[in-house]
Amino acid sequence: MIDLSKSSEESFSAFKACVDHYFAARGWKPLAFQRETWRAIAQGQSGLVHAPTGMGKTQALWLGACMQSLRFHKRSKAASTLNGPTLLWLTPMRALASDSLSALREPFIDTLWASRFDVGMRTGDSTSAERQRQARRWPFALITTPESLHLMLSRADATSVLGRVRFVMVDEWHELIGSKRGVMLQLALAWLRQQLEYAPQVWALSASLGDLEAAASALIPGKPRMITSSKPKSIQVHCLLPQASSRLAWAGHLGLSMCEPLAQYLDQSKSALVFTNTRSQAELWYQALLEARPQWAGRIALHHASLDLSVRRWVEQALKAGQLSLVVCTSSLDLGVDFLPVEEVIQIGSPKGVARLIQRAGRSGHQPGAIAKITIVPTHALEVVEAAAAAKAVKAGELESRTPPQRPMDVLAQ
Repeated sequence: MIDLSKSSEESFSAFKACVDHYFAARGWKPLAFQRETWRAIAQGQSGLVHAPTGMGKTQALWLGACMQSLRFHKRSKAASTLNGPTLLWLTPMRALASDSLSALREPFIDTLWASRFDVGMRTGDSTSAERQRQARRWPFALITTPESLHLMLSRADATSVLGRVRFVMVDEWHELIGSKRGVMLQLALAWLRQQLEYAPQVWALSASLGDLEAAASALIPGKPRMITSSKPKSIQVHCLLPQASSRLAWAGHLGLSMCEPLAQYLDQSKSALVFTNTRSQAELWYQALLEARPQWAGRIALHHASLDLSVRRWVEQALKAGQLSLVVCTSSLDLGVDFLPVEEVIQIGSPKGVARLIQRAGRSGHQPGAIAKITIVPTHALEVVEAAAAAKAVKAGELESRTPPQRPMDVLAQ
């Protein structure tokens, strides 16, 4: 049996064999950008990994960090006595944290490495019992949000708790960069760099950024490494129109007049996500579709952030298991969640951005080589023009640039 307590060539070879088996068992091979990421992490670099949804960004950074941790032969005396996580995995949403937990655990299920690279979660949904258990023994990797990280930084023992952090991975960086939450994260990373004995390696992940260099520089000082996938994701964008264009109003945002055409379209679909831009719109469309197709009862569900956590998790698990064929949702299912059974995505109204359209389209065909499909349902006539412009931008690979707020003093005051 391999002694996994030692950072040796033997244990590193055993880990590599585990990774090879993980990919082979799924009929995959590590992609070029994944291997490049592993090499960059091994060289101690920080940077940005930008690749289409479903291409394996999570595996690239997670497995690379695990490999690098095995190379750590020398630690300071202070670090060796600390009880804290080695890796922080930051997500922009609590709803994404549980899915990230499953994704990080997956490569090591039923292996000896599951205990070495154990994963925990600390968000606003974590119970006090879970927090106390973590305080006694922190996991190797801790999945958390920017807000929960700031609460950890406010602890009197923050330096000792976070003293072993060697890696910080920022998932879905595009969701944070343009907001004050992103600035909060920048301040937290600045604290870590200043207070810890070893500055951690910082990596960002995204599938829908415009200006990559600006996005990376906002999070990582110096010259961050830029890694992109050479295989673009194939995305098909369609627009669902009524039989008579006169049926489309010139204003409004609900678009319920398109309910029957959409129901007829979904009759031919095995599984789909229907995205709306607001929670109230999601509830109205859920009721309208159920009234239009009563036989869908038990196969259709609603998902948004205001629902109870247990309900949201049930919907996510049922969709993954193929028990649901249709979920009406908001941005609560925009990110990260891996729903392999989903064949296509429906967008009610304009997504209000090319990046968001690409992000939502990626909920379908969520695996390497698969085609992502999204159908836009206009709620008024002018959105037909928006849909055409969005489809053209997707084909040309044109995305909006996102820049962080400049010197928001209210964030600094907090």
